[in-house]
Amino acid sequence: MPQSLPSASFGSASIGRREILRIGGLSLLGTTLPHLLEGRARAAGVSPDGVPGFGKAKRCIFLFMWGGPAQQDTWDMKPQAPAEYRGEFRPIDTVVPGIQICEHFRHMALRTNRLAIVRSVTHGDVNHTTSTHDLLTGHPYQAGNDHRHTSPNIGTVLAHLGRGEGPLPASVNMMPVFPDGDAPRFVEESMGQSAGWLGPIYDPMRMTEDASAAQFRFGYFKLHDSLDPHRLDDRRNLLRAMDRQAGWIESELSARAMGAHYERAYNLLTSRDALRSFRLEDEPAAIRDRYGMNPHGQAVLLARRLIESGVPMTTVFWPNDGIKNVSVYWDTHNRNFIDLKERLIPVSDLAFSALLDDLETRGLLDETLVVWTGEFGRTPRVGQSVVGGAGAGRDGRDHWPGVFTTVLAGAGIKGGTVYGESDKYAARPAKNAVRPADIVATIYHALGIPADTMIHDRLNRPVPLCDGKPIVEILA
Repeated sequence: MPQSLPSASFGSASIGRREILRIGGLSLLGTTLPHLLEGRARAAGVSPDGVPGFGKAKRCIFLFMWGGPAQQDTWDMKPQAPAEYRGEFRPIDTVVPGIQICEHFRHMALRTNRLAIVRSVTHGDVNHTTSTHDLLTGHPYQAGNDHRHTSPNIGTVLAHLGRGEGPLPASVNMMPVFPDGDAPRFVEESMGQSAGWLGPIYDPMRMTEDASAAQFRFGYFKLHDSLDPHRLDDRRNLLRAMDRQAGWIESELSARAMGAHYERAYNLLTSRDALRSFRLEDEPAAIRDRYGMNPHGQAVLLARRLIESGVPMTTVFWPNDGIKNVSVYWDTHNRNFIDLKERLIPVSDLAFSALLDDLETRGLLDETLVVWTGEFGRTPRVGQSVVGGAGAGRDGRDHWPGVFTTVLAGAGIKGGTVYGESDKYAARPAKNAVRPADIVATIYHALGIPADTMIHDRLNRPVPLCDGKPIVEILA
């Protein structure tokens, strides 16, 4: 039977600030026998139904390659396909015999022993801003829903279930944007990034600053210059300062959630440890260089610092680099091979490999799940356009949800594994098709939450976390 967990009620306008904060912490404090048994199963690393890897992850870093990486030019090479399908890149051997990946993933080729490469993920949504919903929530997007009526994403569910510790939020979204760029900001508009119908109190903290900037400072902490730090203990003065500096909060959050967000701001601003998490300048120069001194690399490094400080879910979206008249993000409608070779794969390769090494050195990899994915793949044939996509130039690939690759590593994951196959053109799953809901169920499983857990919406209706099943074959 699916398990049911208590849910916060949003029906009363009289809920106070501290009560709102307390609601999330109550969700896992029930003393029923199912809760007790689940806790024991999680400690043993086996779910109640006997599937391994359960609860091995205390935290998750989700690397979202927004735009749709070309599966056949990254993790699922097709060297025997005709030239117009296989493209320009060559596969290279890796440290795991029989596993080959793109030649430009030269660092990750030495680390495939830590990876589970799922080459058969598939869905039917060809649009960027709605297909993200599948990967972030485990549910297909329902047409017409706005951000407040979508399904809650993984990080916000963790917040709802009381995960996290200290003043930092349970979930942080990083999506650096460059105001001077002309590129459309689709990544910020994508569905599935918020708490949806769970309510704004559980929304992730959003960071849009460029962490690689010389004067990087997270905007959440930019108080008015006239505010004396010694007055931070005066709650009234702090709230007045936040009123002046955080008007964007008021425009996005409901009145009932305002108290909780003010409380979070106060706790953050008065916590040295929380503030220290954002001080990338404290990292040795060699570590920063290892991740890459670019917006994505430094965001991934910051994600590592945040999970060390108690944030259970950090999602790093590929930044909006503002490039004009060419492909942006991983959305390679044009210049597919040029951009993958020069702008995309090397940056991702460096940051992903640095993160795995860094986590392992710090003794965190066995407790941290790392996920690398996009919202879909690219067309099998170079220059091919599809209905509903944006078309493709002679050297580009259009949107393609028919099959793509998701990579997992770390806590609860069996390294050196390839699961599923695409056909000879990298067009459709040929073996062991995987839905986004299965990826999300695997993430929940590793985090110690049964995928069939029921949460309640604002009308107290039970809703399953997702309808997927964990991919048993990639679980350790």
